[in-house]
Amino acid sequence: MTGETGDPGADGIEQGKRLVRSGGDKGLSLAERLSQTFDRLTWRTPIHSFRLKGRYPLKLIAVPDDPLFGDAARGQALIEGRVAWRGDTREIASLDFRNLDVPPGFADYLQSFAWLRDLSSVATRAKGAPIAEGLMSRWLIAHADKVAGIAWRPDIWGWRILFWTAHAPLILSSTDLIYRSKVLNTLARGARHLDRGADKTPPGARRVAAWCGLIAAGLLIPGGDPRRVFGEAGLARALDTALFEDGGAVSRAPDALLDMAMLLAILRECYAARRLELPEPAEAALARMIPALLGVCHADRGLASWQGGGPVPAERVAQIVEATGVRTRPLKQAREWGYQRLTGGNAVLIMDAAPPPVARVVDGGCASTLAFEFSDGAARLIVNCGGARGASPRLPRELVEALRTTAAHSTLTLSDSNSTAILADGSLGKGVAEVELSRQESDGAGRIEASHDGYVRRFGFVHRRQLVLTGDGRELRGEDSLLPRGRRRRPGTTPFAIRFHLGRGVEASPTADGLAAVLRVPGGALWQFRVRGDSLAIEESLWIDGDGRPVATQQLVVTGTAEAGGASVSWALKRAR
Repeated sequence: MTGETGDPGADGIEQGKRLVRSGGDKGLSLAERLSQTFDRLTWRTPIHSFRLKGRYPLKLIAVPDDPLFGDAARGQALIEGRVAWRGDTREIASLDFRNLDVPPGFADYLQSFAWLRDLSSVATRAKGAPIAEGLMSRWLIAHADKVAGIAWRPDIWGWRILFWTAHAPLILSSTDLIYRSKVLNTLARGARHLDRGADKTPPGARRVAAWCGLIAAGLLIPGGDPRRVFGEAGLARALDTALFEDGGAVSRAPDALLDMAMLLAILRECYAARRLELPEPAEAALARMIPALLGVCHADRGLASWQGGGPVPAERVAQIVEATGVRTRPLKQAREWGYQRLTGGNAVLIMDAAPPPVARVVDGGCASTLAFEFSDGAARLIVNCGGARGASPRLPRELVEALRTTAAHSTLTLSDSNSTAILADGSLGKGVAEVELSRQESDGAGRIEASHDGYVRRFGFVHRRQLVLTGDGRELRGEDSLLPRGRRRRPGTTPFAIRFHLGRGVEASPTADGLAAVLRVPGGALWQFRVRGDSLAIEESLWIDGDGRPVATQQLVVTGTAEAGGASVSWALKRAR
């Protein structure tokens, strides 16, 4: 996305700045798909097997620290003989790495060895090593010599090298020299696999993971300095394609940005283990990433739900930010990342003021343009349903896909359709291509006005939204308008709905006139929502929590119809006590 007018300020976008989608709205080209398929097929060839041969290490040069704590509940489950992930569990005794009958996210968790962090957080070396080495032995039997599938996906190998090296005491405590040799030999083979495969990984967090793993191998396997230098150049390129200039992820997914920050924090420890500094391009990337990441955090400092990601607790965000070593303030205005932030008193508003990400750089993107989330201290009043990528595998596929729709976000839907099409193959199609944005701030209030063209082709209307948050954070005023544009006009009127999904624990009660609702917020605060002249209803909704589980909630729905000349709805959310 590029800006067409004005010079960007130090913190973002000037009034009247226009954000224009770049790169088209198509997914990978046929040539790109064929190239990826061909690359995977070459993994099984004798030529690739020959490339994986070479000198094998007898030991690691150093063992870096893992700067992050794991999940205690998952770690305890491992001690009890189970592997747990987002409400799903498998008995270790019956786990078969050759035929993993688990959801994709669970498979990534197992194959990347991310569970080593969880185990190390609750178990001593003496207690945890037998568990880790038992699972490692099973993995080696299934995948050490068979270069195929998810087990050899370059990004998985990147994560695996980081976890294997950081938690080497858990997997290399055995006195069995054959086993130890097999682990170290496989580690070296994985690094050689990344030598050729890192740059062929899809752009974004996955490519960054592959390069981080390759650099870690260069730092920690004897004789790896040439690999480290090669990896540092590759990581610089990967970060350049994964991030906007303002530090946001090109996928526009906050959880992907969080993952990249975590990768660089772990990589920093690999350099520290060798008494070296993280390269300047990675340091510069972190300096841009953290303000953008904090900009999509609520008043409780937890991550908001955007582009298929679920909420991430404040403790987790703080731990990753601290591990990066970056100390900064949240980015309020992001001209490319696309999220706008208003604050007042204890209130925080986060708005999606940009087109959706292009299909080639995101998996599970959402039609969420002009949606917003709003929090008052620790309470989230207005949210998006969120969690399409991280939802529990037990949820029906239809429901998971519905989480990506415009109706699953706190914004306007026209004729029960998405502002950007979600195609049958899961990719994003045509819709919002252009967002116009202006912003004003003073001591008394902050104001955002934005509009998108997602409904112009089909219905002949632009959706414009104005949001004003008072300086004390006690009142949020809004106006949603449908403005005629273009040649297409449907005969008669066009129905619309403006949805405000309520946060967990927020209870809505209608007033006698039917034009307002009282919101009781966890912690005791009372807010009143009032709309001018249109129908207001309270309906059921759901919210995906940080573990991917659906939580029953409510939503406020304002409905009406737009004549050929358009329509406008004013509403207000005001704290009563």
